[in-house]
This record gives sequence, structure tokens and C-alpha cells, in this order.
Amino acid sequence: MSIVMTGGGTGGHLTIIKAVKEHLLEEQLIYIGSTKGQDQAWFKEDEQFHSTYFLQTQGVVNQGLLGKIKSIFMLAKATLQARKILKNAHAKVVFCVGGFSAAPTSFAAITLGIPLVIHEQNAAIGSLNKLLRSRAKAFISSYEEQSPITAYPIKNEFFEKSRIREEIKSIIFLGGSQGAKAINELALKLAPTLKEKNINIIHQAGERNIQEVEKSYEKLGIQAKVFGFTKELSTYMEEADFAIARSGASTLWELSAIACPTLFIPYPYAAGDHQYYNAKFLKDLDVAWIMRENELDVQKVLKLLDENMLEKSQKLQNLIEKDGALQIAQLLKNI
Repeated sequence: MSIVMTGGGTGGHLTIIKAVKEHLLEEQLIYIGSTKGQDQAWFKEDEQFHSTYFLQTQGVVNQGLLGKIKSIFMLAKATLQARKILKNAHAKVVFCVGGFSAAPTSFAAITLGIPLVIHEQNAAIGSLNKLLRSRAKAFISSYEEQSPITAYPIKNEFFEKSRIREEIKSIIFLGGSQGAKAINELALKLAPTLKEKNINIIHQAGERNIQEVEKSYEKLGIQAKVFGFTKELSTYMEEADFAIARSGASTLWELSAIACPTLFIPYPYAAGDHQYYNAKFLKDLDVAWIMRENELDVQKVLKLLDENMLEKSQKLQNLIEKDGALQIAQLLKNI
């Protein structure tokens, strides 16, 4: 009997699979993803999976008429392939993290009567997960009180490095490993004032933007830690007393676990505006701030630095519980 994991396309989905599978070392795991997106780069050579399959699929949303027809044809073909894989693997449960990669295997599981467990990373439910929800054995979301598991599956190191912030001595700007132009520009506009206030700068500028951003800081006579992709993100977050960041699910919950008060600037083109709703979830709990890109104002941001960081940080420390990945793994094993 196998546990089959499916979904992806982007790192936000795949991070969940990576976190959960680390607690399933004694199980026979199979991964089914897509030839498109990041699936193969993440899991093609992953030895923990007994087998990996990458089917030809592509997203249906945001396609023209011909694109939609092609996508649906590819989906139908891939679903038949996924049915065969699930039968041969004697799958006992399918774990879906959403994204177009997950569609064929999820539909195949439903047609075969195999229990389907869904993890939704975002406050705004993705199109596929919304469609599949009523047929799922369990639907997991950190944004819903009725979810069987509300702990978000992130590494324990973020909890271990959690600390209460009282004053701002260091700010981290997080635009993701690819960078965010709006956040990079905001950081450079804020930099002279931050220097006056003796506030250190940590800046994830994106792999392609490192040299350009470093030169800009040099022209301003400011020393800053500038990086793109890093495996030391938790260390950088621990060092910071305040963050200005995108609000993808992983970043949002990692900053929450480490108790770092944050101004979120949602990516304006995220599907279903999900980054805004992720941030709004925390704002409504009075533990974060949001500004749209078109609302960014240097003076408004500087005013936030005078807010009560102690109160926000204390609330964040009590917001999220540990071991989300372990709890999901145990649920999968128990089915």
C-alpha cells in the first residue's frame, strides 16, 4: 500500500510535500506531478520516493479558448494514466496540495474511490481545491477553525528561533528568491532614513538583482546584507526585528512562527489575489499590516516603525502551533 503525493507547479505547493514526506520515512511514497513547472526539479531525483511520474498537463485558468480545449484534452489523458499508476501502486490515500499538477491524480483517486486529503496553503482557496473539496476525506487549512489540522507545515527551526521584538534594530526585506521590484525600490527609498535611525538592513533582492541592488546601497554609502536564494532564511528572519515582505503562504507563516512583525505587500497578480487574503487573515487578527503596491508611501511605512512591536510579536508567538507537517503525516498514515 502506497501513499501518493500530488500537486505542485510552484515552490509554494511543493514545499508542503517536502515538509510532510520527511515524517513518512517508513512508508512507500509515490509522487505524481507535471512535466511543466518545478515538479521535476524538486523531486525527479528524490530517493525517498519509491517512484516518480511526471504527466503532460498545463493549467486551464488564464488560457484562451484553444488553450482551454488543449488543457482539458491533456487532463483527460493524464487522468487515465494516473488511474493506472494508482491501481498498480495499490494507493491507500492521495495527498493533494493543489495546482494544475494535482488535477489528474486527484480526479483519478475520486473515480477509484481512494481517499483524497487536500492541503490548501492560501486563505483564498485555489480553483482545483475548491472543486475537489466536497469529495475529499479531509480538507486542511490554517485559515479555517473547523480544519482537522490548523498548524501550518513549516520547519521547526522557525519556532526554535522565535523571539519577542521590542524595538527595531534591523529590518529584513523579503521579495522571494526571484526578488520583487516594488520591495527593492521601497527598500532603497527607506535606506537613508534607516541609516539615520541606526537600523540595519537585510535584503533578499532576488538572484538577478543582487549586483544592481548592492551598487545602489554603495552609492548611498550604506552597508546592507544583500542576497537572493538562501538556505539561511530562518537565521536572517531571526536577526530582524521587522519585516517587509510578499505574503505567499510559506513566507507568511514562517515570519509568524519566528514572531517577526511584518508589513505585507501582496504580489498584485497572484491567482485569486490570494496573497492579499493571506495577509488580511493576519491583519484581521491585529498581528500584521498590509499595503498594496499602488498604496506604498515612504512616510506611511516609516510611521509603522513607531508602532508597538512588543504586542504584535507576543501575539504572533501564540498564533501558530508546531508540528503541522507531523500532524498531516500522521493523518495520512491513519487513513
